[in-house]
Amino acid sequence: MGYRCIEYALDDGVATVTLDRPDRLNAFTVEMGEELVSVMDTVDADDAVRCVVFTGRGRAYCAGADLSGGTEIFEGDESGRFRMDRDADYGGVVARRFYASTKPLIAAINGPAIGVGITATLPMDVRIASTQARFGFVFTRRGLVPEASSSWFLPRIVGISQALEWVFTGRVFGAEEALRAGLVRSLHEPADLLPAAYRLAREFAEASSPVATAVARRMLWQMLGPGTPELAHELDSRGIFFLGRGADCQEGVAAFLGKRPAAFPMRVSTDLPEYVRQWQQAGEAAAFLQQRR
Repeated sequence: MGYRCIEYALDDGVATVTLDRPDRLNAFTVEMGEELVSVMDTVDADDAVRCVVFTGRGRAYCAGADLSGGTEIFEGDESGRFRMDRDADYGGVVARRFYASTKPLIAAINGPAIGVGITATLPMDVRIASTQARFGFVFTRRGLVPEASSSWFLPRIVGISQALEWVFTGRVFGAEEALRAGLVRSLHEPADLLPAAYRLAREFAEASSPVATAVARRMLWQMLGPGTPELAHELDSRGIFFLGRGADCQEGVAAFLGKRPAAFPMRVSTDLPEYVRQWQQAGEAAAFLQQRR
């Protein structure tokens, strides 16, 4: 597909995105970010993709922002006046695109994941890591604040005190600490990491409706925000109402009753309920539901 900073492959419903700048420890550039956004557009448009695994080429996952140009990658417009439409942190652009995915995302962290190398994985649904992986939210040591929307994601994943400790110290820590804190789901020997990621990806893909998975993913992530049980109840109810009369639900129930695997006919690209498309346009769940009342 003409990518220079990543590699994309698809096999049996599972896509693999490999960060591919091994000579720079897969350090993040705006070009890499643009390619990640582009590949997510490809993933979401392709009904053959059921799950995506992200990993890094060589001995690192991603060593953070490429600082070979000094502070240039952080500086934005030379006028010194901030405008979000022009000066948005590109790590956050990538993170928000991951957050908006209609497919499950798994990070298989094969080595050091520092700065944006770890923050950009936070909107992914599962992170697993090599026993040789290391992590660091090193921003304060560079005179910066966390980016890639991680001030929203990180406390929700590991709790506010752990998030603050890692950010305040900026220290690099090992895979065992990441596992204890819940930053990663499981640790694997290097040779076993990708096989473990693919087993999990196929478990996600083989038995579940792709449309129901896409809707459920959006529901669960958005209810981590300033929601209420009432909002969750209404979203649940809309999902049950619209999907409950759909072809996937009919097939899922028939397969259960017939004691056979399901063959779901609906497709994310064409069969998302209209309320989900309206929800996507409205942004947050509360805004969408307010418009509908």
